[in-house]
Amino acid sequence: MKITPILTQLRAQCPSLASHIAVGVDLALLQGNSDLPTPSAHVLPLADVASSSTAQNLITQPIRDRFEIVLVLDATDATKALDLLHDLRGELWRALVGFKPDNDYNAIVYDGGEMVAIDSSRVFYRLRFFAEFQLGRNLPGQPAQSWHERELDGLSSFTGATVRVDAIDPADPNLKRPGPDGRVELTFSAEVTP
Repeated sequence: MKITPILTQLRAQCPSLASHIAVGVDLALLQGNSDLPTPSAHVLPLADVASSSTAQNLITQPIRDRFEIVLVLDATDATKALDLLHDLRGELWRALVGFKPDNDYNAIVYDGGEMVAIDSSRVFYRLRFFAEFQLGRNLPGQPAQSWHERELDGLSSFTGATVRVDAIDPADPNLKRPGPDGRVELTFSAEVTP
């Protein structure tokens, strides 16, 4: 998932954090940086989780893109920090839950939160979110998203079929057991125009 739509949405919808929203790469780096402003929010991509294909003859996999937002708060007054945490958590929910970061994605869902670290000066609180999309196209006109779709795109178009039927009955008395005798009893054709 692209991070830019998430950052844009947070900056527009979270007035308490608007000037202190950034991308984080590693939680350990954030915790080691003593110059982080408080309160601030840092968006970190986590992982994507793939489910099994939902189709038998092609690949359509649901993919869950997970990300987290780490809030950094001033902890010199623990009561104020925890009250602010409650307010900021609600602000983040209002900004993200139900927001679609891209046309290919479902709406963002909240996946839980937890305290990461707390000391006498700072609180680090993690909120996890995810949005799902489908790997594999829905319509033939869309670009290929997998090797299988690229392979199918290289096939010639289906234009029709001819069927020749060699019926089992009546059985040929010259054969030891009943079965097709090699004579075509019925032929039919059908053409398909796209």
